[in-house]
Amino acid sequence: MNTMTLWHISLPEFAALAFAALLVGFSKTAVSGANTVSLAIFAAVLPARASTGVLLPILIVGDILAVLTYRRHAHWPTLWRLFPAVAAGVVVGTVFLMWADDGIVRTSIGAILLMMAAVTVWRRRTAEKEDDPEAVTTRAGRVKARSYGVLGGFTTMVANAGGPVMSMYLLSAGFRKLGFLGTSAFFFLIVNVSKVPFSVGLGLIDGPSLLLDAALAAFVLPGALLGRWAVNRINQRLFERLVIAATVVGGVQLLIR
Repeated sequence: MNTMTLWHISLPEFAALAFAALLVGFSKTAVSGANTVSLAIFAAVLPARASTGVLLPILIVGDILAVLTYRRHAHWPTLWRLFPAVAAGVVVGTVFLMWADDGIVRTSIGAILLMMAAVTVWRRRTAEKEDDPEAVTTRAGRVKARSYGVLGGFTTMVANAGGPVMSMYLLSAGFRKLGFLGTSAFFFLIVNVSKVPFSVGLGLIDGPSLLLDAALAAFVLPGALLGRWAVNRINQRLFERLVIAATVVGGVQLLIR
């Protein structure tokens, strides 16, 4: 019995998942947060609750490639400041998944996607206005880091959708392109690996899910290479508009499904 039969996946559905895996690689090395489109695709093809467990190892593969690419540009003081709040958010998200059924998870993912789209729009409008972003060492900066950390931990545990939250925080903290990519690469690698035991305990990662991951992981590398090539060439404003539009469509589709 092959993986597609095991999951009752048709060839077009597998192609959609493969494209989503390729987009994960691209988002990790070019436009962080673009994998919300991948999240919508996975949740549409697979059962919503199970999709979070299947997507997690794919994200980790992308994180490893991003760390290998931008490892010299991470800002560790920012990472250490975020991790305690993110851990709290992950725990809250785990408790939520313990009682939420597939319908609630699907609705939650749809709502989170729409919220992330709104957050991204707001971030794009305010990022250019913040000439002197709050330093993370100030009291206000620490409060902001904790707030974003908890929300990022919850959204990444429930829906693997912490990218837009962290993108907004890092940009508002004054990070430029390489520092942004290097810091977010280590952040998501550490956070996503820490989520694995929780996902295994919840039954979201098992033998069949890992078989599907093995079939899809090969598509992450070409996406990452494409992102590395495009990062200095891409019209980011246009791409972000496309990502926001696709995220909204995916969120609405999950809410009305």
